[in-house]
Amino acid sequence: MFYTEYKRSRFSKVFISLYGIVFLVGISFLGGWYLGGSGIGDRGSVVRSDQGEVEDKDAPPPYLLEDVDFKLFWDVWNIAKGKYLDQPVSDTKLFYGALAGIVGSLGDPYSVFFDPETAKQFAAELAGTFEGIGAEIGIKRDQLVVISPIAGTPADHAGLKPGDKILKINGKDTSGIPLDIAVSAIRGPKATKVVLQVLRNSWKEPRDFTIMRDTINVKSVTWKKLPGSIAYLKVAYFNETTPQLFEQAVQEIVASNPKSIILDVRNNPGGFLEVGVQVASEWVPSSQVVVIQEFQGKETQPFRAQGQARFRGIPTVVLVNQGSASASEIVSGALHDYKAATLVGEKTFGKGSVQTLERLPGGSAVKLTIAHWLTPKGAQINGEGITPDVEVKFDHDDYESDRDPQLDAAIKIVSQ
Repeated sequence: MFYTEYKRSRFSKVFISLYGIVFLVGISFLGGWYLGGSGIGDRGSVVRSDQGEVEDKDAPPPYLLEDVDFKLFWDVWNIAKGKYLDQPVSDTKLFYGALAGIVGSLGDPYSVFFDPETAKQFAAELAGTFEGIGAEIGIKRDQLVVISPIAGTPADHAGLKPGDKILKINGKDTSGIPLDIAVSAIRGPKATKVVLQVLRNSWKEPRDFTIMRDTINVKSVTWKKLPGSIAYLKVAYFNETTPQLFEQAVQEIVASNPKSIILDVRNNPGGFLEVGVQVASEWVPSSQVVVIQEFQGKETQPFRAQGQARFRGIPTVVLVNQGSASASEIVSGALHDYKAATLVGEKTFGKGSVQTLERLPGGSAVKLTIAHWLTPKGAQINGEGITPDVEVKFDHDDYESDRDPQLDAAIKIVSQ
């Protein structure tokens, strides 16, 4: 095996993907609960309603300064259970909903509580087999958006594009929708349909997309030879299938003695932290820092390259776009900092946080943000993204005409 059983066990715990992915089950995206609210800022700040100004930036709201009375919890439980219109109300549903609310109250779109069924689906997603439409979604600037459609899937065939705003799902408005709810509404069994109302930046009016769900099997790593002894290496995800497929691709590419390499991580939502480090290690010399985790109190932990750096010294271009996130940004950031590659395309998504998956009794789980990550030179990517060295747009006309100006630009650079 390319990776040890120790590393395999860590795969179930530490990852940095967007994973609000909808290709199948799309549980997390990529995801998480996103709870908005008026009056309370990101750090519990109190907002003056009369002037709209922050009044005591670090102080919690007054009601949180009081002792917590759990009788209130049971009062709400009994009211919901006894007075809600549609009866009977399931105790299990209330219970898991309460747990989801605890994690959701953190206000972090990547911290999520999974009930047993959702946890199972999430595990299947990371294993590489899904049922759904084949699109990654996320929440950006409080708007549900398509991060990227996956090549060859129903979402791709239907014509969804990165950046598309999803205004309605099966006729229901998505304004303020938590990501997990959106994912649950879009995913579904094979051979069932979902209708998405989509608005694209170039459109004046939204359009409906009726998409038939299917089983999505994603091959995370592929490569091919291009004219001029160029190795074109596509990494679609950093999931459980990636290490073995990547090792196989590396061996074949090295044997082909390429003059240059194009690494394509466009629309790659990320995945496991360790896998991103493994991929970067083929360019970054052993023991060099690939990524730095920053925990509470600014404590840091470096992750160093481990491998033979078999691609070191080979001219490389990394293709990135707004769908390149988390682990994709770790690889891109490391290669950029060490000047091991030229970045071409569009600014990346800007997802620079690390989650741990804590499995709980009964099959449920909590995915919780535990750190931010920094590039080897200390650049903070969360919310910022990485700006490419050479910016090349990919517009609707290119898509409709099967043109790829970003790839063309990369080929031109590595052929010089």
